[in-house]
Amino acid sequence: MDRRKSIKALLVGSMATGVLVEACKPSEKKAIAESATATLDADRMQEEKDALKKLNALDKFFTPAEMATITVLGDIIIPKDAVSGSASDAKVPDFIEFIVKDMPEHQTPLRGGLRWLDLQCLQRFEKTFTGCTPKQQIEMVDMIAFPKKAKPEMAQGVSFFNLMRDLVSTGFYTSEIGVKDIGYMGNVPNQWNGVPDDVLKQYKLAYSERELKECVKFD
Repeated sequence: MDRRKSIKALLVGSMATGVLVEACKPSEKKAIAESATATLDADRMQEEKDALKKLNALDKFFTPAEMATITVLGDIIIPKDAVSGSASDAKVPDFIEFIVKDMPEHQTPLRGGLRWLDLQCLQRFEKTFTGCTPKQQIEMVDMIAFPKKAKPEMAQGVSFFNLMRDLVSTGFYTSEIGVKDIGYMGNVPNQWNGVPDDVLKQYKLAYSERELKECVKFD
């Protein structure tokens, strides 16, 4: 089979699959999705599969209260805007839960930082971080979000927030929402609308009527 026939077969196959999926019953769609997951899983080495299975079997590390704090902090770091959703919309808290299981060295700094944050808020506002008003939360975050401006006694908080910011950013920009947010298109067919007018004028060239009609398509 030559290349042209191969490409055509791939295109027809992918389009046919889309039609079949849309025509399926919910139970059949689930089966197809599970099959697709199995296909992706086939690309992983057995060691990766075993490690992932082991991590998923572990009990949750963070308590519900800690997860609530992580969620609020994440949405302060990456809030929802006109372009995309927030960190929590991208399931960043779940990503951080996974990371502390996969990289246990983050467990103590994060748990200690969350505790430190609550203690600071209790001293200032007589409430834990999640119990504070949005204005109070931002006031607290501003004390630790800018390392060069932070007071020396805020050093632990600065270190904690730096780690949180790194994890939230990593989780967000490796999610579907984050990838779309930066406009990453991946490997997609390119559409060529011909040589730009300014370049044609520079070289004193122009398309013929036939070329415009048969070879160049302008949107």
